[in-house]
Amino acid sequence: MQRPAPVENADLRGRVVVITRPAGTAAALAKRVRRLGGVPLLLPGLALRGVADEAVARKDLQLALQGDVLVFTSPTAVRFAAILAPLQTTATVLAVGQGTARALRRHGIRTPLTPLQQDSEGLLEHPAMHDLHGHRVGLIGAAGGRGLLREQIAARGAQLHELHVYQRVAPRLDRRHVDVLLQLPSSALLLLSSAEAMHNLHRLLPPAAWVRLCAATVVVSSERLGAIARDNGFPRIVLATSALPADLLDAAMRTG
Repeated sequence: MQRPAPVENADLRGRVVVITRPAGTAAALAKRVRRLGGVPLLLPGLALRGVADEAVARKDLQLALQGDVLVFTSPTAVRFAAILAPLQTTATVLAVGQGTARALRRHGIRTPLTPLQQDSEGLLEHPAMHDLHGHRVGLIGAAGGRGLLREQIAARGAQLHELHVYQRVAPRLDRRHVDVLLQLPSSALLLLSSAEAMHNLHRLLPPAAWVRLCAATVVVSSERLGAIARDNGFPRIVLATSALPADLLDAAMRTG
């Protein structure tokens, strides 16, 4: 797995950039790709939905806001939580990455804490996560995922309250998605920040379309995701510094 070398005045030079962000959330990233000279191709690997019982989720969130520590796992978790209730709390609030922290600040959390390494492992290394024994900790996100935060927070003696404020579900892909992929040039770039999105695409796409997608250079947001991508058939992998759109595009522009 490589980190691309810096290139002066780098741009995307007409290359197709496949964006796998959840359905309905990729417009801003697609606009940035166009501004950099690329051709965005929207291929959602996930769709996002609110929880089935909002009343129960709202009650649980209001209870968690009265706790000692709150952990938000993504900007999406912040957005759906804010729909349920105002994010007013005296708890220590942690965000997995800078994108999540920015979303929290937009909703009134002035000083969310973030790790240097913007992933679950990095968050667990943050000093605020070291001594959790007896603390009331709210873990706010969606069902599924690796479960690393859930397991480690509980193992550290916290009174864990895990809240699911939204759902990640498989996207709807149609013949148009498949037809475009079957014509995908090998020079294409694939932006990937979710193993779940990749697994959904692998499961939903016809084999010929998946093989064509695997011929693209995939830009991943972490070494862990890069290893998963390699195991799923991607031979050309470039590592970005984080899942932030700016970092993914920075890596994409330097692939040559």
